[in-house]
Amino acid sequence: MTMSSLLPSTGDGNCYYILTEDCAYGSKYFQAGNMCFCSERSYLRNFSDDRPPACFLKVIMLDDSSTVTINIEILQPVREEAAVFLLAISSHNERLNYFLERLRLEAALRAVPGQKVMVEVDRQYFPGIIRYIGSIYKNTSSVLSPFFFGVELQGEGENRGRSDGSYHGTEYFKCKRNCGIFLPFSRVQFSPTSDDDYGKQKAKPDTEEGVPVKVGDAVSFYVDEVLTKGIAMAVYREGTQWFVKVCPEEEGTTDIFREIPMDSVVKESLQSLFSLFESDMGLGHPNQMKREISESGEECESGNSSLEVNSMVQITLDKGNQVSGIIRWLGYLPQIKHKMAGVELDEDKGVTAGEWLGKYYFHCAPKRGLFVKLQSCQPDIRFQCSRNSDLSLVDYRGQEVLPQAPDSFPPLRNEAAVRVLRGRMKGIQGHCNSCYMDAALFSLFSCTSVLDSMLFKPFPLCDRNVQSILRDEIVNPLRKTGFVRARSVMHLREQLTEKGQCSSFTNAEKDPEEFLNLIMHQILGIEPLLKLQSGGQKEQDCYCYQIFMDKQEDLVVPDVQQLVEHSFLSSDLKLVEIPSCFIIQMPRFGKEYKMFSKIIPSLELDITDLLLDSPRECCVCGDVATLECSECFKDKVFAATGLKQFCSSCSRQVHSHYRRKTHKPTRLHVPEEFHSRSSRGGQQVPREKMELFAVLCIETSHYVSFVKYGPENEHWMFFDSMADRHGDENGFNIPTVTLCPEVAKYLDLPLAVLALEQPRDMDGVAKRLFCDAYMYMYQSKKMALYK
Repeated sequence: MTMSSLLPSTGDGNCYYILTEDCAYGSKYFQAGNMCFCSERSYLRNFSDDRPPACFLKVIMLDDSSTVTINIEILQPVREEAAVFLLAISSHNERLNYFLERLRLEAALRAVPGQKVMVEVDRQYFPGIIRYIGSIYKNTSSVLSPFFFGVELQGEGENRGRSDGSYHGTEYFKCKRNCGIFLPFSRVQFSPTSDDDYGKQKAKPDTEEGVPVKVGDAVSFYVDEVLTKGIAMAVYREGTQWFVKVCPEEEGTTDIFREIPMDSVVKESLQSLFSLFESDMGLGHPNQMKREISESGEECESGNSSLEVNSMVQITLDKGNQVSGIIRWLGYLPQIKHKMAGVELDEDKGVTAGEWLGKYYFHCAPKRGLFVKLQSCQPDIRFQCSRNSDLSLVDYRGQEVLPQAPDSFPPLRNEAAVRVLRGRMKGIQGHCNSCYMDAALFSLFSCTSVLDSMLFKPFPLCDRNVQSILRDEIVNPLRKTGFVRARSVMHLREQLTEKGQCSSFTNAEKDPEEFLNLIMHQILGIEPLLKLQSGGQKEQDCYCYQIFMDKQEDLVVPDVQQLVEHSFLSSDLKLVEIPSCFIIQMPRFGKEYKMFSKIIPSLELDITDLLLDSPRECCVCGDVATLECSECFKDKVFAATGLKQFCSSCSRQVHSHYRRKTHKPTRLHVPEEFHSRSSRGGQQVPREKMELFAVLCIETSHYVSFVKYGPENEHWMFFDSMADRHGDENGFNIPTVTLCPEVAKYLDLPLAVLALEQPRDMDGVAKRLFCDAYMYMYQSKKMALYK
């Protein structure tokens, strides 16, 4: 790459680039497809004429604003008007593919409001009209803001949208409710505008219209000086060079592909190959083709009779490599006599988006589609090993299809929980660093309904697609059959990646709180679970509460009640109202360092003294408290738990001691109805308690969960989404749910005895609960009825 090729058009304030290869810089790793920029001034300073040619360029990454130095050989310049469209694609790999293929990007650049298009919604394509092109993110400090297409859905697409033309309260165009949608250009298929015929008149040399070979062409090439013939399965460009993916004539029982530079391939007459491919590829002479192409894929002739549209299959490619996917189409292609399958692959190892010779037989993401002979497909063994799995309950994504009625299933409790959830291949199947999400979802929905409002309530900003995936593909199957396939969770992760403006939800390690904040706040828009106030200041809202505290020498083996009270007192916090769900993160320094070697689960969390302006009980005489003393809280003379508040007389007596004369109690707000209450014979101050329903634990970056499924101390179950594995690279994880009644034994131990227990000597999985706790989840069933 030359220096001049890196400089964009004159007048741009910045020079924008896309990485064509993965790049490591210090401790950071940037995938190919990341975008970056430098100012023109910086560029010219590095590449002035009086300096030797530079091999590296200092740029700023658009994803995280970090400054890195990158080899110019892996940088491709991008025009600013194209960069804003590319940024809307969250997947780096997909972004690079669209940049290299150019066709749809160029179409996006030419698109105008009013143009008719086809858009992808929930993996289906519907007609629509472009109403808006531009940014939908306001008040952003980013150098570039992604450009999206605002489309009004038409015909069958009506009511499949997400809005009425507004996004986060800002109106960009007007249409009927649920008929508007905002999409990146990668999910839009553009039809030509009235003045867009120049591409037909003059083929561009840098686009597919200008290349001599098209998909489906018969070609020949040399392999070790031997002339070989085949069919072009894909044509693509890497950098400035074009390549052809060819299925050669020696193809046997597997589908072998060779990737050959365009200048090494010669286009031939398709007629000359018919005889060569008659037996192996299934190509027949056009005059011999008597079958009509099956549009619906409903053919019952040759092929594997057990496979049909929506079957999950595995295909062996060249060198024994296997890919897996779902059959989206079955039938006969032009000039091929064998029955073919159009397969949507799980990974970007295909050659098409469902197109063959210019016609779409199904739709999928670019490079996810593959046409192969049906006899090359075998049922996916990964989903046939569980006797408890009903393979008839599988939809086109590989998830269970639920009966139409009832529309929901209640949480599992007591014997029902044991009967449905216990065993191997039970719970939520883990895949590709999903344990944080698997453990969180199992904890929140398997045995409690405290947050079921997330599944049904029409929140103002609610994304109906994410909500339906969560309800119909994860929670309902979990409660009905006790098992959720990895593909269902991946479907949710893909939606989070798209809507969370983060490209790593489908593959990277995350923390449960990051997932919960994203889905609750940004996507479903539910009301914050917690309302807090600190020192009389403005209320603060949050979904999870992180315990912050200094190392307490007197807390050797604390329980959750003590930790929460210490944290609230040190931060001068109060709960403004009783929460329906209280999610508490334990004190840690990173994932590795634990502040306490053991933490005792508090099966009940008493929040009475943590509530703002709530009646409090004197910790000495039981009368209504009027004063609170934070210094007394640390005094070992008093009980280990509970904030220290007193009535007026007890406060005078307690603080008459010479050690406590310097204390400064603060006055409490006492509700009017409690002012005249007598200390004797009056109603007791009501206690507000929440019950523990789940605990998330972490060890060496792997999350598991403990769920309380019944009222007794023994009623605990342990869930691990990756407890075992079947096969190696092409295998799958086996989730497992086991009962762990041994937890009760340690809950009943005296504190001094529990402190001396060695983790390695603890029975079963109890050690994980007491030593690796990361997040505790409490519920108030009373408040859940109102929220």
